[in-house]
Amino acid sequence: MSTRNTRAQAAWVIEQVIDKGQSLGACLPQAQQQLANPKDKGLLAEICYGVMRQLPVLDSQVLACLDTPLKGKKRIIHCLLLAGLYQLKHMRVKQHAAVTETVEATRQLKAGGLSGLVNGVMRRFCRELEQLQQQRFDDDSRTHLHSRWFIERVRQAYPRWWPQILDANNQHPPLWLRNNASHQSRAAYLATLKEAGIDAQPGQSANALRLPQAMDVTRLPGFDSGNVSVQDLSAQWSAYLLDPRPGERVLDACAAPGGKTCHLMEFQPQLQEVVALDIDQSRLDRVQQNLDRLNLSATLVAGDAADPDSWWDGRPFDRILLDAPCSATGVIRRNPDSKWLRRESDIAALAELQQRILHACWKMLKPGGTLVYATCSILPEENVNQIKTFLQQVPDAMLLSINPDDTSDQPGWQLLPRPDEGDGFYYARMTKQR
Repeated sequence: MSTRNTRAQAAWVIEQVIDKGQSLGACLPQAQQQLANPKDKGLLAEICYGVMRQLPVLDSQVLACLDTPLKGKKRIIHCLLLAGLYQLKHMRVKQHAAVTETVEATRQLKAGGLSGLVNGVMRRFCRELEQLQQQRFDDDSRTHLHSRWFIERVRQAYPRWWPQILDANNQHPPLWLRNNASHQSRAAYLATLKEAGIDAQPGQSANALRLPQAMDVTRLPGFDSGNVSVQDLSAQWSAYLLDPRPGERVLDACAAPGGKTCHLMEFQPQLQEVVALDIDQSRLDRVQQNLDRLNLSATLVAGDAADPDSWWDGRPFDRILLDAPCSATGVIRRNPDSKWLRRESDIAALAELQQRILHACWKMLKPGGTLVYATCSILPEENVNQIKTFLQQVPDAMLLSINPDDTSDQPGWQLLPRPDEGDGFYYARMTKQR
């Protein structure tokens, strides 16, 4: 994509996601590289993420303003109109600027012959904006801005909380930080932030901090020297639940991008060794970058957690953190494109893979050792049902309690996404009986 018009870039990204099945994480950075101005890069991200959050409503409203659907090579103009409508409805962009820039994008997209159509539709949006803002729907997908299969699964799993869960998924995610306790106390870092004019509030876990306003984290005091890292509140519980002790050997299975690996070493600086395992060597490069910034050292291994025989040296681990591959349905607000890319048929395949990895990791755990199973999913098939099955199949596995205030009779600890709180996450802690 060679064009430098921000709206044209947005149309290309949106088309890549909704028509070609690419993720925002893969194609948005490519588009941002075409823009020199950081503000334009931020604008592009806001448009693309916003369209993904609001897609069913925007899509139906664009279609209602077209005499015939735009197909084939014209589909990118449909995507451009999605971006244009999102600006008018949800951003503080002046109407004339939104119209002008969106029309100009047709030329950048080599579709200048459709500039009159785009101009007419955008001006109609402006005239009917109030009605569009107030429009109500009786279709679940447009009402709750999720795919129908997912809405039904959440409704079945959480009959009391499902509307709140879906609503939380549609919000902008909070920015959570992890204070590096090996550098300073959380109270000391809060004071440093205050001196720098940055507002922050402490979270539930010992070193969690939330910033009410998003910002460039590289501008945080001491970020380059490792005083603080970006990590969601719910993800920060992993180190506390694994609770590694001095001299122990720890495996972080499926470790990339390395936030939990680093947290384990901040939490317990006297570990004998931390092995960070990931199946993708290129993703381990990101783990190394995080380690380097924090001046930490771990053993990085490219290997399949489901096939230890292909890489494991046979020495058992005292503790294992298994952050298993999952549907990521607990972090939809951070990846709104996943609402449309994830398929219901994916869940069974993921559950089968999780069970294989769990059994494989159990073989590498010492008798008396601790394994923490984690996912960023809210679906029972990947969480409580997995642990129930595993406990039935493995005689020497014993479930350990996690949350003393949890009155549920289900194994493990299910965290649900909530505004200004952590993402959806699941934890189960087990020990191998001697």
